[in-house]
Formats: sequence, structure tokens, C-alpha cells
Amino acid sequence: MELVELLRDARAVVGFTGAGVSTESGIPDFRSPGGVWTRYDPRNFEFDRYVTDPEVRALSWEMRTEFFAEPWAPNRAHLAFARLEDAGRCLGVVTQNIDGLHQDAGSRTVVELHGTARRVMCIGHRPEYGTPAGCGWDAPHTWAFERLDAGEADPHCPRCEGLVKSSTVSFGQQLFPGVVDAASDLVRRADVLVVVGSSLQVYPAAALPMDAIDAGARLVIVNDEPTPFDGVADLVVRGRAGEVLGPVVDALLG
Repeated sequence: MELVELLRDARAVVGFTGAGVSTESGIPDFRSPGGVWTRYDPRNFEFDRYVTDPEVRALSWEMRTEFFAEPWAPNRAHLAFARLEDAGRCLGVVTQNIDGLHQDAGSRTVVELHGTARRVMCIGHRPEYGTPAGCGWDAPHTWAFERLDAGEADPHCPRCEGLVKSSTVSFGQQLFPGVVDAASDLVRRADVLVVVGSSLQVYPAAALPMDAIDAGARLVIVNDEPTPFDGVADLVVRGRAGEVLGPVVDALLG
């Protein structure tokens, strides 16, 4: 396979993963039939509405409870990057996903562009301009579920009584400070950037492939559908993430 040959001499692979990796673990995405937006109004996930409307916060906690009710597990794509990192061939992964499955698979260096659903954080009493302004308190997501189970419809920060939100980036919310720089620094160190399961249409994340190319990396895109960067990629592979990467890493590492 051409991808095996391209990766054979690589010693600084970086993965860049999108929703197409998570869907192979059964996690519904936001746009496909049966996805999240078929059950929840996307307007209810805007940051400003979360801040101002307790009913929106209740719906958000309902969605998070539904999300964590399923036993999501890493698939072959997650495991492929973890195996490459363990073998000293992969520097880490930049991901648009919030599920934490790369860490479950064993990846040690993971830059989460859109935060993580596995923690909650204080965002302050009345944050403005899409920027959380909390006291710095955060906790595992189970903290919020314990409060909800105890009858609290709208858990607040135990330190300052500010609003509590999942540590993810909502529509209209600013990315967390430093995360884009950390992602750019990682991809610029790559000799091969492997983009998997991302449409490469959401910025600033979609600018990362050009950062890698500008720094001299080769670009591989593994995706079911065309992306805007197919024309500048060294290799484009049509297919599902795990079905492509699993056999490739088997061939490389045995």
C-alpha cells in the first residue's frame, strides 16, 4: 500500500483527527442523519444562550448525560496513533474531538482543539464576548452528574458560585488560550501529517495542514469525502479511518 511506503521512513508522524474518527466508535456526529442535531436544536448550544438561559443549560446537561451513558471505546484509528507513538514514530495527535478516546487508546501527547467533555469548568457569573471568565475551578465531568443526580438542575461553581459548563468549546465561544499555538507547534515538527476523518472546513483548525506543509512536512489525508486540501496533499486515501490505518500500522510495526 502506498501509505505504508510513505510512512515507512517517517519518525515524526503527527495525527490530525476529526469527527470521522469518533463516528467509527459509534459516537454520533453533528450533521449526519441520526446525529446530535436530529435530537437537539443547535441554537441551544451557543455560548451566549448557555450563559443567559437556565433551560438551555439543563438541555446541555441532558445531552452530556446521554453522551456518557454509552460505553464508547477507541477504535483501530485511535490505536494506530497510540501504537506509532509508543514505537517512537509519532509525536502526538491534534484532535477536533472532545471524547478523550485518543487518551484511552494510549496516546500521551494529545492537543484537544475544542476541549474535552470529560471535565467541567467554572465560566464565571456573566462571561461576555464568548470568553469564559471563571475563577479557575474545574473538575471531572462526574462532579456535575453527581449534582444533577442529587437534584440540582443547574450546578454552580463550589468556589465562587459562577456558572459551570462542560470544558468544551461551544458555538460562539473562543478557543481556549494557547491551544492553536500548541497545535501549530506540534504539526510544524512533523515529517508527515496524517489528517483523518476531518472535512478541513472549520477554521482555525483547517489552517494546520498548511502550517505543516510550510514547515516541510508531507501531507496525507484519509477521509470518506473530498476535502479542500486534497489538491495539495502528497497522498489522499478514500476510506474509513480505522479500516485504513489499522492495516497500515500492522504492516509497519507487525
